[in-house]
Amino acid sequence: MKKLAKYGKPYLGVLLAAVVLLFMQAICDLRLPNYMSDIVNVGIQQNGIEHASPDAISEQGMTFLQTFMTEDEKDLLNSHYQLFSGSDTDVSGTPYNQIYPDLGDGNVWVRQDTDADTLDEMDLAFGTAGWTFINTMESLAESSGQNNQETSGDTEDTDVTQMDFKKLYAMQPMLDQLPDSVLQDARKKALANDPSMRLQTGAALAGSFYTELGLELGDIQFKYISFVGMEMLIVSLLGGIATILVSLISARVSAGVARDLRRDVFRKVESFSNTEFDRYSTASLITRSTNDVTQIQMLLMMGIRMICYAPIMGIGGTMMALEKSTSMSWIIAVTCIVLIGMVAVIFSIAKPKFKAIQKLIDKLNLVARENLSGLMVIRAFGTRQFETDRFDAVNRDLTRTHRFVNRVMTFMMPAMMLIMNCTSVVIVWVASHQIADSQMQVGDMMAFMQYAMQIIMSFLMISMMFIMVPRAAVSGDRIAEVLSTEPVIKDKESCSHLPEENAGTVEFRDVSFRYQGADEDALEHISFVSKPGQTTAFIGATGSGKSTLVNLVPRFYDVTGGSVLVGGVDVRDLPQKELREAIGFVPQKGVLLSGTIDSNLRYGCQDASPDQIQEAAEIAQAMEFISQKPEGFETEISQGGTNVSGGQKQRLSIARALAKKAPIYIFDDSFSALDFKTDAALRRALKGYTKNSTVLLVAQRVSTIMHADQILVLDEGRVVGKGTHKELLKTCPAYYEIASSQLSKEELE
Repeated sequence: MKKLAKYGKPYLGVLLAAVVLLFMQAICDLRLPNYMSDIVNVGIQQNGIEHASPDAISEQGMTFLQTFMTEDEKDLLNSHYQLFSGSDTDVSGTPYNQIYPDLGDGNVWVRQDTDADTLDEMDLAFGTAGWTFINTMESLAESSGQNNQETSGDTEDTDVTQMDFKKLYAMQPMLDQLPDSVLQDARKKALANDPSMRLQTGAALAGSFYTELGLELGDIQFKYISFVGMEMLIVSLLGGIATILVSLISARVSAGVARDLRRDVFRKVESFSNTEFDRYSTASLITRSTNDVTQIQMLLMMGIRMICYAPIMGIGGTMMALEKSTSMSWIIAVTCIVLIGMVAVIFSIAKPKFKAIQKLIDKLNLVARENLSGLMVIRAFGTRQFETDRFDAVNRDLTRTHRFVNRVMTFMMPAMMLIMNCTSVVIVWVASHQIADSQMQVGDMMAFMQYAMQIIMSFLMISMMFIMVPRAAVSGDRIAEVLSTEPVIKDKESCSHLPEENAGTVEFRDVSFRYQGADEDALEHISFVSKPGQTTAFIGATGSGKSTLVNLVPRFYDVTGGSVLVGGVDVRDLPQKELREAIGFVPQKGVLLSGTIDSNLRYGCQDASPDQIQEAAEIAQAMEFISQKPEGFETEISQGGTNVSGGQKQRLSIARALAKKAPIYIFDDSFSALDFKTDAALRRALKGYTKNSTVLLVAQRVSTIMHADQILVLDEGRVVGKGTHKELLKTCPAYYEIASSQLSKEELE
């Protein structure tokens, strides 16, 4: 996979943008539980009152609460609250008795603008004073043997929202006479409560002071919930936009990388010599450029969104959860340990199977390709059931492996859900006790649960990536293997060039050749010269090395001994493009490409004129059937040329080579599918057309080569005869044996 990292470099800018957007999405997602917590804690439980220190409090209320404060807290409040009468106006010019309808002509303390830290201190002072008051009332009730309601003037236990302030204010003289020890004990109990609970009680007390001044708590609550809800919607919208943009970026980057990989794999395969094609099967190369690239594309598309997003959510969720409650951090720790263990087990089980899957896909493609390309042979020999069973065996192996991996992944999802549900139950169980002990708020519990779910989901994403990464890594290694394969045949840094004169001269100087990994040479000590205007033919038994010999001229293989020269220059010193442009090659098996007859004939010479194309078709004896087709040269050719006969395919292949007007023509047993009449007519027409070119001709028919200027007879890679037809009949027993099997006695004489 590291070898493919360079394909991501062109997209570094957009990848950085994606990371920024992922941070933005994660921040938005991490903020949402906080908003929910605020709505529950502040909006519902505190009636929308954010601060325990009220914006305004009556003069009597301030005096009452300061009874339960320290001197420092009193000084803090006195320095940040200012006393106004009801007729005084605020900065907008509105009288305070209009802002606070029940104030009348009384006085009101109004909080001045303060910084956030000072505001937090005042909130805590009010909250602590509220709990000190509650504890004092409970202490007085216990000491007098009365319940809290009787002592506090019909207050309902510790529900500060239902207090009758007139009765409380009437108790002020008694409270002023309380011993300091009572207040100090009450304060110690207040400080033992969680700060969040003190703040919540302080906010509830502030609501009572607002009610005393004539404000409607319902309006405050509606305003707060509406504002927070609007913020929540905006944050959700921003997170959604970030998600869409990241998805767009990941799709474009993954598609772009896949495109570049397919392009480079194709270009690399195009540069392969026959040696490399012997190493990689066609089915494997197809799988590597399609299925393997798709695995990389899927990993990038999912990985850009998950690999970055999951750690951000996991770490951020942990931090936010700990901010809500450190006492329940052990729940997240245990959950993470269980999740990591489960992912590790799944990873170790599934990883070995991914490599097997890609190899099985190779094998499946191989069997399918052989069946499709050899369908006529299969039907002719009646082996359809055998091939069906063969395909079914490979298909079943692939299915079993896929099923195993899918079962592992199927187990992962319910296991994750079980862990999530168990975690939720544990959180509710532990948090409910803390809420009962006034150590936690309901909203914080709900937020903690949400963060725990986000952490688990981030682990789920990571586990999904652990499943995808090994398979993509296998695919990446397979692609990198192709891309890192250096062709055996490549151009030298400083190349020679074909001379203008005698560019078609072909010479073999003591050439030997051995296939890679073979134990013995396929060709041994071959030497001959073929000049422009001459036809050199090669004949011999099957496997004698005829096709191998002519494949050395265009450098489909490189010689292992001796040298092949074209125009007096070693082919290894020539650029491959220049060498092959000088050769019109007709392979042993005619191959046509999808398109039209015209596009196939122009394949080697795109700028050929219509007259040149027609002349090549006439010499190849192809006009006979082209002219009979309604669309002529524009007749469509299906993939592989399946809509033309074998003889027509060979003639079109010959015409394609002739259209190049090359100085060298190589016909590798290219007349085998032609009838004798067409063969003879083609050779007559060809003689005049190639009078200035060198022709190398491989054939099995003696009648095809008997008029060649020189004939080389091959037997097991060695030249056992060289000369004209008549000379070889007299001097080469191997040639005479071949000729006598094909010609009559009269023709042999």
